[in-house]
Amino acid sequence: MELGVAGRPSIARFGLAHSLSQRVELMRRLLAVVVCGALSLGAPLAAQTPLGPLKASGQGVTPAFEGWYKNPDGTFSLSFGYYNRNTAEALEVPIGPDNFIEPGPKDQGQPTHFEPRRHWGVFAVKVPANFGDKKEVVWTIKIRGETWAIPGRLHPNWQIDALEGEGGSGNTPPSLRFSAAGPEGAGPGGIYGPPLSGKVGQAIAVNVWAKDDGKAVGSIARDGRPGQNVTLTWFKHQGPGTVTFAPPNPRAGADDLATTTATFSEPGEYVLRVRANDASGIAGAGHAQCCWSNAFVKVTVTR
Repeated sequence: MELGVAGRPSIARFGLAHSLSQRVELMRRLLAVVVCGALSLGAPLAAQTPLGPLKASGQGVTPAFEGWYKNPDGTFSLSFGYYNRNTAEALEVPIGPDNFIEPGPKDQGQPTHFEPRRHWGVFAVKVPANFGDKKEVVWTIKIRGETWAIPGRLHPNWQIDALEGEGGSGNTPPSLRFSAAGPEGAGPGGIYGPPLSGKVGQAIAVNVWAKDDGKAVGSIARDGRPGQNVTLTWFKHQGPGTVTFAPPNPRAGADDLATTTATFSEPGEYVLRVRANDASGIAGAGHAQCCWSNAFVKVTVTR
């Protein structure tokens, strides 16, 4: 049996439920386990969220495997998010022995900065078309005496419709580009833009072009008001210092362009992430994990 929290048995392997009834039974057992004090969990989506009293600070962060989706080129993407159990404290866990993905390089696009509470589909690890459903990609985080190792694999029950919309709704995620005529990306894996450079304390402009199909499900569509504007949110994804965005939620204009500025407190290598939500929002994503997209840009900051 794997170890989750240091010294405690993990339920990562136990969490591989193969049917809805099994998952329901799994949740019942997990509640009992939590009461007994074991807080490690490895099933996809919300089932991985450790239960416990909410605190403003002092808690850790847990990786979460959201599921997988097929890319147009035949490869697959395994989507990961996280749950920072604090309600106010953001956490920093640099790439290295305390934050790594295996097999392969330790840095495979995972965040080192963790905002409070649950964040879905923050990045994705791409695997080849012949990866199969037996191999695993494992994201490990060690923080405050706890070790969380969450595996992701191409199990049939864990397929999500991140690029297609749930249940064949036809609602696809917004597309993001870093130039008006440049390549576009969508879904949790998104796209990386050309690298930028800047200086400590000096704001740099970051442009992104965001466009949606206007087919959002939920109350917006039921009210007959599709085509709502894409909601954009900027985050520090990796990097040593703080990043201040102005504004953090820019609005795309009629030409799809949205501009923000980023100001850095420390020199170093950064990765910024922008998340684009359509009108259905993350809260209404359901099993599909649709419809939002990520885009990333690397920034080198000097004094």
